[in-house]
Amino acid sequence: MKPLRVGIAGLGRLGRRHAENLAFSTRDCLLVAACSPVQAELDNAPGLHPGYRRYADFDAFIRDDEIDAVVLVTPTPLHAEQTIAALRAGKHVFVEKPLALNVADCERVEAVAREHPKQVAMVGFVRRFDPSYETARRSIAEGAIGRPFVVRSQTCDMNDASGAFIRFAPTSGGIFMDCSVHDIDLARWLLGQPRAERVFATGTIAIHEGLRPLGDVDNGFALVEFEGGVRAVLYASRTQAHGHDTHTEVIGTAGSLRIGQDAARDRVVTCDANGVRHQVVVDFFERFREAFSREMQAFVASCRGEQPVTLSLSDATEATRIGLAITRSLKSGQPEAVW
Repeated sequence: MKPLRVGIAGLGRLGRRHAENLAFSTRDCLLVAACSPVQAELDNAPGLHPGYRRYADFDAFIRDDEIDAVVLVTPTPLHAEQTIAALRAGKHVFVEKPLALNVADCERVEAVAREHPKQVAMVGFVRRFDPSYETARRSIAEGAIGRPFVVRSQTCDMNDASGAFIRFAPTSGGIFMDCSVHDIDLARWLLGQPRAERVFATGTIAIHEGLRPLGDVDNGFALVEFEGGVRAVLYASRTQAHGHDTHTEVIGTAGSLRIGQDAARDRVVTCDANGVRHQVVVDFFERFREAFSREMQAFVASCRGEQPVTLSLSDATEATRIGLAITRSLKSGQPEAVW
């Protein structure tokens, strides 16, 4: 088979990482085109195949007949419309999470995808491709901890004293849609895809007062009640002092599993006159570097018909549905039904 010809739209911080993985770490594909309204991003796009095309216009980009698949790392409000446009243009699509900021748009994407069953549509819930999380899910499926009934999970970013992320807060959907959507998807995945019924959320602003006019917080807490008595407890933060700290615990009737405890960079522990300590990862990409690479490999393999897509659009829709309910609860101060 010929290599999959991939174009990428969006070359910001994460887009550049995806471009590097496609160009240097992913078999059987060529990065042949890039799209961005920012000329400097196009001029400095990493690892593009010789002779690649550069586009400032998205519509022209997806009409390129020499592109088989597109990777969308664009602002969240554009995800749904761009995914639909790419599918209708005959492209396979990988789109970063969340799929959309409302359920109606998620369902529109699902409907268009059903009209194009031969095309792959995949959403970037990267933690499903992390080896530790994959091992945990396999162990749960094999009954290692009995029946799982509680997930405690957190996504906590190292504090950015400049508050630069506040510029993106108005279009991010808020801390739960931006950060906790990963934990929401993990909880459903690890618990066997239960249906969420009710949520409660609260939060506080510990440092970044610029979030207050937006109705957002820099530390958020949520409880998700699923059918059958299973629960998820979520924590999201933008103010960690020590580094990026993502970890998850799954509690079952016969034991528990912990994934990513203590944000360790490696297995080295230093003991000296200053105490006992270890180095920690600084950001989400360092923590999930391997998972991002494996995610792109899985997308390319699915587009080439070598393996099925394991992450459905309906999973992404449910993550949005739950994240929106949590956001409503944060603002209302009351429990909210998931609908």
